[in-house]
Amino acid sequence: MITDENMCISLVNSAFETVTGYSLDEVRGKTPRILQSGKQNASFYKKMWDDIESTGIWRGEIWNKRKNGEVYPELLSIASIVNSSGETTNYFGVFSDISSEKVVEKEIEELTNTDYLTNIPNRYSFYDSLNDLINLSKQNHDKHGILFIDLDRFKQINETLGNEVGDSLLIEVANRIQSLVKQKHLFARYGGDEFLLALNNILYQKEAAKLAREITKKLNKPFYIEGNEIYITSSIGISIFPQDGIDAEKLIHKADKAMYFAKQNGRNQYAFYFDELKRDSKRLLLLEAELRKAIQQKEFSIHYQPKISIEKQEIIGVEALVRWTSDKLGTVSPGEFIPYAEETGLIIPLSEVILEKVCMDIIEWRMKGISDIPVSINIAALHFQQDDFIERINTIVMQYNCSPQQLELELTERTVMKDSESIVKKLIKLKHMGFKISIDDFGTGYSSLSYLNRFPLNYLKIDSSFVKQITALKDKQAIVDCIILMAHRLHIKVVAEGVETKDQVKLLKEMDCDIIQGYYFSKPIPSTELLDFVELWEIHKQERNIL
Repeated sequence: MITDENMCISLVNSAFETVTGYSLDEVRGKTPRILQSGKQNASFYKKMWDDIESTGIWRGEIWNKRKNGEVYPELLSIASIVNSSGETTNYFGVFSDISSEKVVEKEIEELTNTDYLTNIPNRYSFYDSLNDLINLSKQNHDKHGILFIDLDRFKQINETLGNEVGDSLLIEVANRIQSLVKQKHLFARYGGDEFLLALNNILYQKEAAKLAREITKKLNKPFYIEGNEIYITSSIGISIFPQDGIDAEKLIHKADKAMYFAKQNGRNQYAFYFDELKRDSKRLLLLEAELRKAIQQKEFSIHYQPKISIEKQEIIGVEALVRWTSDKLGTVSPGEFIPYAEETGLIIPLSEVILEKVCMDIIEWRMKGISDIPVSINIAALHFQQDDFIERINTIVMQYNCSPQQLELELTERTVMKDSESIVKKLIKLKHMGFKISIDDFGTGYSSLSYLNRFPLNYLKIDSSFVKQITALKDKQAIVDCIILMAHRLHIKVVAEGVETKDQVKLLKEMDCDIIQGYYFSKPIPSTELLDFVELWEIHKQERNIL
């Protein structure tokens, strides 16, 4: 619609009439207030008009009302039109009805926040709720206890009595634990036979210990499932906020380590994190020393996992994955040294060493006649948040005479949501420089349409936890289908990672997924083997059918 300088409507198009139900004759001379739903308050509109007056444009989501009274969401852009004297003569508004996108977003939110089996919150919902609780607690100086609960020898029961009995047992375990949990506490299924519990605002550590004993006692009673009398025990690890960590990830990680200590010391008991910390203190000291030395001497290697276009059946890129073998520690899992590097801040120099090695490999590929393989690199939150992040990575890329167009930066959902305004600017600048941008592990964090629409993204990577079960579980299929639909409406390509079977490939193709990555095609391989893989793929391209 177009209005005059007083916001009186002068012109609308047929799409306006279709969406709102009003004809041009009904709205001409009236202001857009005729569409207001009442869902936005005065401060919302004040900020909107402040933005328009200062920048000449506003864009965002808003709820409006049709002629029949139905309230609907729309994506709206308003721009002011000025004459040669700089005076506003008109306002120009463009909007689209995003009701269907909101339905998809709501479905994804519901599916991604609830455990499909036990119908309690899942790990992703737990992470977000715990972080929200922690943010409030930093002001109130509250103390919380996090319990990581693992069932002992559950795998043996599953294999002996079957998955259906195992699933029924997990439901009953969840019910028993939930019967002991107060409403103010957070309870979730972490995955498999593991559960998480956050005790909100405890006064003493012994409160966490008391509940751990109650859970152990409750689970020691027999379960009766499909004619089977089943006995099971649990091992419980406990961490305490704030002494063991000030964010959900660290607290859960430390409770997990304490759980393993309890399991190794006989099972059917609980342990606090500090017991495990004492046991591991020597390895942690050695790990830090060796990691610092490895970074200085650039002792890491890079493996690459191919990404395949479903439609063209071509290699359209690779993901770079770091590997490390220490003289004193042997082969160290990325699952051990990456979190420790993040915790100590060593992730910044480590990431730059990885980027250097990737650039060196790209140069080597170019010398051997292969110059068109884009490489995606995982970017840690701490590294990305540095003020000079763009300058530092650009310096490395230019130093090795590499092109930003050949690099894709993978960020997690939680990284881009920390400070969205400054992150939008940073991402836009990176994209203008030629870097491609993707969101990694999509579906495990916020999964919000509103931020996807704002960020200049090239790709979404669906987390492997969804892909792994899409052929067996309808809810996982629904999540993946919704993500692909939503991304495509925003002109974002979708990558499914963790693809391991032909059936998964077939289903992803039916869902119109763009790119697949996983062990079905190749494990992560060294640079030299990658060149052989690419060559063989091209040789057999005509006869290959990935389905």
